[in-house]
Amino acid sequence: MLSVTETQFVEFSPALIAKFDDVVSRYPIGKQKSALLPILHLVQAEYGWISAPAMDKVAQYLEILPIEVYEVTTFYTMYFTRPTGKFMLEVCRTGPCCLVGAEKIMKHIENKLGVREGEITPDGLFSWRGVECLAACGMAPVLQIGPEYTFYENLTEESVDQLIENLKSNSLQN
Repeated sequence: MLSVTETQFVEFSPALIAKFDDVVSRYPIGKQKSALLPILHLVQAEYGWISAPAMDKVAQYLEILPIEVYEVTTFYTMYFTRPTGKFMLEVCRTGPCCLVGAEKIMKHIENKLGVREGEITPDGLFSWRGVECLAACGMAPVLQIGPEYTFYENLTEESVDQLIENLKSNSLQN
């Protein structure tokens, strides 16, 4: 994964452009805007997040207005518009999860990691945030971890601690 700052000029690699070309080829001529979501996924996979300069480059590539890219990127929570930790812990914060302890889990994660929502731990491994419904109400409280979006259900403070320790130890081994 490449590192990019908010103000840094972005130049997509030929390999990434080839992936863009492949995605665009799946849509009718003149409908390249339809490729916007998968292209944003590719950009995020490459850089870890989608900066404003990257959004501008996507707009340029797709021959659409930058605002069209900004609207999509900021609407969907699956796109990160700020740097994140290697592991993004996303806790469902809607009604059903909150009824069974999601807010307590979020406070526990904040205390365990020592960072507030949206911040990155000093080691660069973790960030966390509350998100809208993860569609697992029957197994609440629930969280997902990107970039693979693995789900963890029926959370307790103890299971969250174990999850964080497992992620740390697996990260050290890789």
